[in-house]
Amino acid sequence: MKRRDFLKAGAVAAAASAFISPKVEAGQENIASIKKYTEIGKTGLKMSDISCGCGGLPSASLVLRAIDKGITYFDTAPDYGKSESYIGEAMKNIKRDKIIIASKFCNPMPYPGHLPLGTTKEQYIAAVDASLSRMKTDYLDFVFVHAMGEMDKDKDKEIKRLLDENMLAAYQDLKKAGKVKHLAVSSHGPTNMEDLLMAAVNSGHYDMIMPAFNFMKFPKIPDVLKEAKKKGIGVVAMKTLAGAKDMNMDFKGADFAQSAFKWTLKHEEVNGLVVSMKSVADLDNYIPASGQAYTAADERILNQYASVHGSSYCRTGCGLCEGACANGVEIAASLRYQMYFKDYGMEKRAMTSYARLNNKAEACLTCKNTTCTGACPYGLPVAEMLRDTHRTLTFNV
Repeated sequence: MKRRDFLKAGAVAAAASAFISPKVEAGQENIASIKKYTEIGKTGLKMSDISCGCGGLPSASLVLRAIDKGITYFDTAPDYGKSESYIGEAMKNIKRDKIIIASKFCNPMPYPGHLPLGTTKEQYIAAVDASLSRMKTDYLDFVFVHAMGEMDKDKDKEIKRLLDENMLAAYQDLKKAGKVKHLAVSSHGPTNMEDLLMAAVNSGHYDMIMPAFNFMKFPKIPDVLKEAKKKGIGVVAMKTLAGAKDMNMDFKGADFAQSAFKWTLKHEEVNGLVVSMKSVADLDNYIPASGQAYTAADERILNQYASVHGSSYCRTGCGLCEGACANGVEIAASLRYQMYFKDYGMEKRAMTSYARLNNKAEACLTCKNTTCTGACPYGLPVAEMLRDTHRTLTFNV
């Protein structure tokens, strides 16, 4: 072996030992790992209760570290940056049947790249084939019809996308070919989230739903979850951190994220949750909530968070203020991208996604009407927040 090849091989081996199976030093035997696994509905697949959302995935090595800590479920999409490609790199070191991979009927473009109503059967199949190629795998455990209630405010049109014959025919062909095991659907609103997910549950086509669900909103979602459980449909929760605002609040040694996760997981209908994991620190911070009971101390932490941020957190999935805007500004989507920028640290994704909106908040800069603010049931200063959003997510003001 040539010297440069020897050095290269040594570097690869060192990286593998650092990222795949870190050595446990004396006194570190209690490093956090997943403690609970739950079957997803009636699929036979068991997921880690705390699982990896790959929207901000930075590298293949983080996938390997997550697996090393016991995470089994990875939620990705073609429009999540390089997420699928990183999973593909990690697959070289993974036994495929040890993890669950969920992706979306989606194009590899800046979020959102969801396939719209009118997509052909061949295009649905091609999208999945491209995901499989990027991830170096033969099949997906789940493929999602993603973000119901985001592409159109008209509920009837979104139900048509939910039950699109081309999509269902593509799914059946993919399933027969062994390329996809289960069909899933997600929604974080901003419109008709509960109604659309209930339609999915009652349709008989879906094996799993993924709603936005946290301690600060969605009074009607529990009804959807109960119906899903009754029908043997899996439930994986997202957006569980209620905006992830000011994660460094002083909770006297306790941790807000862990309390928020425990609140979500205390609901017996919820099989697990996904949360964006962008660093080893995220893994170390989030995983200790696995298998833990929700306590009175957790309740106090969440109440403290709500008292500080309840009047500035735009409830994903609400959308009640949008009809009050005479300019048709896409209020909920705009404020969600602002949340990605300011609270999630996903600046590029936030700005590129905001740029693709048809009705951005530019009109708010000169608008004197505050009916949008008055229409918010949570008392948020919507008009002011929209002006700040446009200034933050564009370079021309």
